[in-house]
Amino acid sequence: MRIALSLSAIAVAVISVTGAAVADPAFNRIASFQVIGNMPADKDPTKTISSAEIIAASEDGMTLVYTDSPLKALGLIDISDAKAPKAGGAIMLGGEPTSVAVAGGKALVGVNTSKSLTEPSGKLSVVDIKGRKVEASCDLGGQPDSVAVSPDKSIIAIAIENERDEELNDGALPQMPAGYVVIFSLQDGVPDCASRKDVDVKGLAAIGGDDPEPEFVSINSRNEIVVTLQENNHLVIIDGMSGKVTAHYPAGAVDLDGVDTKRDGALVFSDSIKGALREPDAVKWLDDNRFVTANEGDYKGGSRGFTIFNRDGNVAWDSGMALEYRIVQAGHYPEKRSNKKGAEPEGVETASFGGQKYIFIGVERASIIGVYRDTGAAPEFVQLLPSGVAPEGIVAIPGRNLLVTANEGDLLEEGGLRSHVMLYEIGEGAALYPQIVSGNDGDGHPVGWGALSGLAADPVKPGILYAVNDSFYGGQPAIFTIDATSKPAKIAEKRVITRDGMPAQKLDLEGIAIGPDGGFWLVSEGRTDRLTPHAIYQVDAKGRIKQEIAFPDELLAVEQRFGSEGITVVGDTLWIAIQREWKDDAKGTVKLVSYNVKAKEWGHVTYPLEPKGKGWIGLSEISRHGDHLYIIERDNQIGPNAKLKKLFRVAASELKPVKIGEKAPVVKKEAVHDFLGDLAALNGFAVDKIEGFTVDAAGEGFAVTDNDGVDDSSGETYFFSIGKMK
Repeated sequence: MRIALSLSAIAVAVISVTGAAVADPAFNRIASFQVIGNMPADKDPTKTISSAEIIAASEDGMTLVYTDSPLKALGLIDISDAKAPKAGGAIMLGGEPTSVAVAGGKALVGVNTSKSLTEPSGKLSVVDIKGRKVEASCDLGGQPDSVAVSPDKSIIAIAIENERDEELNDGALPQMPAGYVVIFSLQDGVPDCASRKDVDVKGLAAIGGDDPEPEFVSINSRNEIVVTLQENNHLVIIDGMSGKVTAHYPAGAVDLDGVDTKRDGALVFSDSIKGALREPDAVKWLDDNRFVTANEGDYKGGSRGFTIFNRDGNVAWDSGMALEYRIVQAGHYPEKRSNKKGAEPEGVETASFGGQKYIFIGVERASIIGVYRDTGAAPEFVQLLPSGVAPEGIVAIPGRNLLVTANEGDLLEEGGLRSHVMLYEIGEGAALYPQIVSGNDGDGHPVGWGALSGLAADPVKPGILYAVNDSFYGGQPAIFTIDATSKPAKIAEKRVITRDGMPAQKLDLEGIAIGPDGGFWLVSEGRTDRLTPHAIYQVDAKGRIKQEIAFPDELLAVEQRFGSEGITVVGDTLWIAIQREWKDDAKGTVKLVSYNVKAKEWGHVTYPLEPKGKGWIGLSEISRHGDHLYIIERDNQIGPNAKLKKLFRVAASELKPVKIGEKAPVVKKEAVHDFLGDLAALNGFAVDKIEGFTVDAAGEGFAVTDNDGVDDSSGETYFFSIGKMK
């Protein structure tokens, strides 16, 4: 099964994912701050989860404040030098912070102090930003979610959600007590507790009207408050001065076609969803007459996009599948975490930079930010921004040309990326991310990809490369043709690997090499406990498996997990890199396994690993160029713990294999390139899995990282050149 893209489709894809004309300004990431940098001295950052959720900036734009729910604290970051953010410490709040806004020199924080879901309580805490202390608080009477300060700093609104128990009766509404909205007047950034107005929003929605659950609030220059009732799929407008409801209407539903709704390890956009309730989460005014919602869904809906509403409740524009398709094209679609809600847009920010108003959509499960220009009608897509895991809060600082995201995902328990705050700057020049994209297939659906795990080069066409995906997409193993001469690189074709006409099962493809007659050699990393065989596969030019070569018994007798991680060809011999030590390997060494295709003989040599640091060291690619085999050696660490992501080479003359089971000669290796600098070029963090490398027909070296299919990952794929090889 081959999915080819026309040149026009590819061109549209590149423009749509990366932005419009080259002369237009673009946002690029300039810094990242790991939230555990604000961990208190009495907490062990290697054992304590921390998270950045909702974020705001001081009025001078020099300090960021964010809510850290697990730590029950407000975190502060000094961004006086935006390219070098510094820890500002954490202020303990005596409860779970849910949202924060700034007025004057005060941070106003909604704090959840509930004993249980049926006994909700909360407070609005007043934090002096410079003094780094809690000065006062006002009782809220229930569990707060979002807070918003009016542009003139005269009022603050708080959504009191009193959220439901999703385990009780399958989360069905109603579940009392009902939510409401609280309004306080402000003086010099301090709320007057005695001015509290509780706004009743019961009986407005057709869905669970007796149990409204206000989710998010935003205030325009008329001091009108727009409120999302997410589970109720309803929108409410409140006069902020009187506390009266002036308008309300359902958020509505959409019909979606070309949707992937199955968690089956395949990216197939052929399903339909009829009547998908929007169920908006975040909301933000665009001006006094329009607002934007991020339609995450939570109860029974979620329409996968965002909507611009007129103040009267009429839909001015809806994104439909457009944003999600761009996410797919950038390799960020969360196949194993998605269902009917898809990538789950959750956050919204609006702001003007250089006289142009922008809309920023935070997409939680895709770990990405969509950037659009407001045109007054249909917004114009600008670009996608890479973010940390699960972006939650977004704040723009136009006076400093900055955009900031707070990313709540902390993967401490999974051994992965920690929570981050990320900073972006708008300026002249092209968007630097994504570095590789796909287009649409012949039916107009996006060509899905991710988890790229091996590279090979066309022997005669410079810049034409081939990649495979690993077992993350076990329902759709594929070979991707990449045109690396474009910026970003373009996936020009997708060939699904088939067996007897169906997508092949039980494959974990980790390496690819050019085979005979326009075909390929592939290697699969076996997992005996999952019945996935260790094997070499010969496929033809259409991706059809022609031959399976199983590992011999004497090799399988010493197998361990973490097997084949690359394949290349030297004459009549296939060479395979085994990632980590197997049972018969000396400590600190691994096998390079050989298979002579004509003689059908197996052999091996021994490859010496770099000294072990934190975590493990192993191989993740092998590729021939000239008289050498190029090998990626890496640790399994991420972010600041990543120390080894390096390219080595071994002379082909060193490859003198002996039979499996015999003591093998140890090859000599030479360091060629350190990838850590390449992985830091986008000012994010060093990813752990750099898994593909090849040299094209013109002698240029290319590398790619495996994004784990956006599962417990930020989804970022780095695809880059290291220049001409010597």
